[in-house]
Amino acid sequence: MPPVGSFPKRLAISKSQIDQLRVLVQAVVGSNSFYTKKFEESGTYKIRDLGDLAANVPFTTKAEIVANQLAHPPYGTNLTYPLERYSRCCQTSGTSGTPIRWLDTPESWDWMLRNWLTIYAAAGVTRSDVIYFPFSFGPFLGFWTAFEAGARLGSLCLPGGGLSSAARLRAIFDHQATVLCATPSYAMRLAEVAAEEKIDLTNSPVKLIIVAGEPGGSIPATRSRIEQLWPGARIFDHHGMTEVGPVTFECPAKPGRLHVIETSYIAEVINPRTGILLQPEQAGELVLTTLGRLGSPLIRYRTGDLVKASEEHFCDCGRQDLALDGGILGRVDDMIVVRGVNIYPTAVEEVVRGIDGVVEYSVNISNESSLAEIAVTVEFAAMIDALEQARRMEAAFEQAFSLRVPVLVAEPGSLPRAEAKTKRWNRGGGVDAEEPRG
Repeated sequence: MPPVGSFPKRLAISKSQIDQLRVLVQAVVGSNSFYTKKFEESGTYKIRDLGDLAANVPFTTKAEIVANQLAHPPYGTNLTYPLERYSRCCQTSGTSGTPIRWLDTPESWDWMLRNWLTIYAAAGVTRSDVIYFPFSFGPFLGFWTAFEAGARLGSLCLPGGGLSSAARLRAIFDHQATVLCATPSYAMRLAEVAAEEKIDLTNSPVKLIIVAGEPGGSIPATRSRIEQLWPGARIFDHHGMTEVGPVTFECPAKPGRLHVIETSYIAEVINPRTGILLQPEQAGELVLTTLGRLGSPLIRYRTGDLVKASEEHFCDCGRQDLALDGGILGRVDDMIVVRGVNIYPTAVEEVVRGIDGVVEYSVNISNESSLAEIAVTVEFAAMIDALEQARRMEAAFEQAFSLRVPVLVAEPGSLPRAEAKTKRWNRGGGVDAEEPRG
């Protein structure tokens, strides 16, 4: 771990933020049609300090961006420069609505690669590492930036697109990859395939698994499960979005805590209903301003991610960047109230992954009555007594939430797997399953 004192102090971070924010505002007003209109409507042109940002500048929402791109296809008007200045196009996954296209200039792309180098440094990745990327890249920004930053670091970077999971596992061993970048779900899926293919992961060369795309990397039970499946490998969490780029990295001293790269972002945590800034230790929605993505910026962007800022101003790792305890708790839209109890996706996963033998699961939400109800469908490993484990899971839900949450048993192989994000929370519908009671 780097020595305490080798990281920017709070005062220096804040000064850097306001200096960069002024440059950003100067760049977009008059040049970026989307933000020029927003600033004109708010009547705010000068920002003297960070307080002015929160007090005077309106939020930007995903719905605004989507509507703008539909009205001005294909890229919308959130472009600061002429189209010929842009060299990259990425797109959101569309798992939570209409996909968004995002253009970047070489300068903005370079800014994101530098953020990824910060993430790699915190994870302890060096040029002597071999990094394996077991996914098809497509238009998703995170895969490209992670790969190119690894190459810039000097590491040998291996793409695994277009291969089966079994072939990817063989490539990991053939190339002696020391670092694996994947979603938590796909790291577990690779271990499942390894068992099917009789590949012994106790001999795996992988020493570090960088996970992103889902909250699982900061959930103790999920981390523990991945580490059991990949003996000798350390889990390192990170999160980002196509709209904003790579944002956070796991605290080297406190697993389950994410640090925001505050020299690149201004982060706020708000009440998702009122928009009011929250105090530390209160769960709310993460709002981000991208300071170095001048070509296609976002100012006070409501990410939809639920987080809880730490009260600590000085972390054990020596950093004074904003710390998010518990990582990404879930999505604002995914938090539901069941008989007066707030249920977060991370809390459900903590219970599910705490039961032995879980291979995959899904959460089904029903609003057929006046109150929301949930049921969890679980696929267990073949050698496990599924009905007995389902009963144990129901008891664990009862203890955690003081609620009865029905646990259904799915047929082996019936729940979907994905190499990127796995959609587990479903409103209505379900799969063929067996009640563990009766």
